[in-house]
Amino acid sequence: MSAALFSHSACAADNGCDLSAANAAKAGGEACTRAWMDHNLRLNDVQVIGTHNSYKLHMPPEEFAAHKAHDAHGADGLDYGHRPLREQLDLGIRQLELDVWDDPEGGRWLHPPGALRQGYATPPWPPAQAALMAKPGFKVMHLADIDFRSNCVTFVACLSAIRTWSAAYPRHLPIMILINAKDGKLGPGSVPALKFDTAAFDRLDAEIRSVFKPAQLITPDEVQGKYPTLREAVHANNWPSLGRARGRVLFVLDESDDKVALYRGTRASLEGRAMFPTIKEDSPAAGYITLNDPLADTARIHADVAAGLLVRTRADADTVEARSGDTKRRDTAFASGAQYISTDYFEPDSRFGSYRVRFDGGAIARCNPVRAAEKCAGIPIE
Repeated sequence: MSAALFSHSACAADNGCDLSAANAAKAGGEACTRAWMDHNLRLNDVQVIGTHNSYKLHMPPEEFAAHKAHDAHGADGLDYGHRPLREQLDLGIRQLELDVWDDPEGGRWLHPPGALRQGYATPPWPPAQAALMAKPGFKVMHLADIDFRSNCVTFVACLSAIRTWSAAYPRHLPIMILINAKDGKLGPGSVPALKFDTAAFDRLDAEIRSVFKPAQLITPDEVQGKYPTLREAVHANNWPSLGRARGRVLFVLDESDDKVALYRGTRASLEGRAMFPTIKEDSPAAGYITLNDPLADTARIHADVAAGLLVRTRADADTVEARSGDTKRRDTAFASGAQYISTDYFEPDSRFGSYRVRFDGGAIARCNPVRAAEKCAGIPIE
């Protein structure tokens, strides 16, 4: 880090590890504290809030009612939606989730049966979105046959929105973009989803790199550096400093073991890949893991975070916590140390109550309670 970023001589003399954020604040105020954090904290020393299925829009009432008539219990779990990605980032969200569906020829999802059930004679997209849906490339939806409405219908469009926001705020905390590669069984009347294979994952990496330049991406190769494996690098805490990570994005692949194996191929770790897949802790490619139930996996999350891994967990699921107002899962997720806490309720849904997921004081990010709480003395990062 450039010494020019240190606003006080005491900060400039810090050089690293001994002072706390509180001492930096006493020495030189807020600017000094920020400089200390950028220099002394690493990417995995931070905890932020993210959104689950970040692209998802509420289903129109008539479509939701028709779906609920077929699946009352399952429909309730779909009854949520989010603002456009740029607005979520404005509010402080620093982890986004995108579900991608392979569409190499284009037009595969133009006529979802969930909309046709309501009597649509033409695709249920505005003209500009319909044109994008007709083009080759990955599409972004939750359930391609029922719950398909998205605030950015193509993967490239979603990433472009994130890139544009990032360019406007170049000092933002790193944004983690979680990817689900969707190819599961769809409902009656739906076009079959294409299975992900190595070629599809190659195209997915290519779309990421078509939007973000190398310097904008935090990749497995960067973190691995000169270490023999990514796992060894992570255990040695070789994640970039907070200062080097600002203004950048990293991608993770949240998928089953078989898909992760296809994505990794015969690589020793993840050489040349754009994403960190969720993978078991003993793998040479271990660096990131999804552990979505903080109540069942509290000890495992705590151990993984202490060992240097990045972890994502969920504060709520399927609208259950919002409807009941139960905060136990949320509070356990916060205390677990998982760096990324995903929610459908960064803002409360007035239909259900006041449940929401925010840090105390409205902070966008805070020092990780497992890795860096004592260093930061409760001072928020952003």
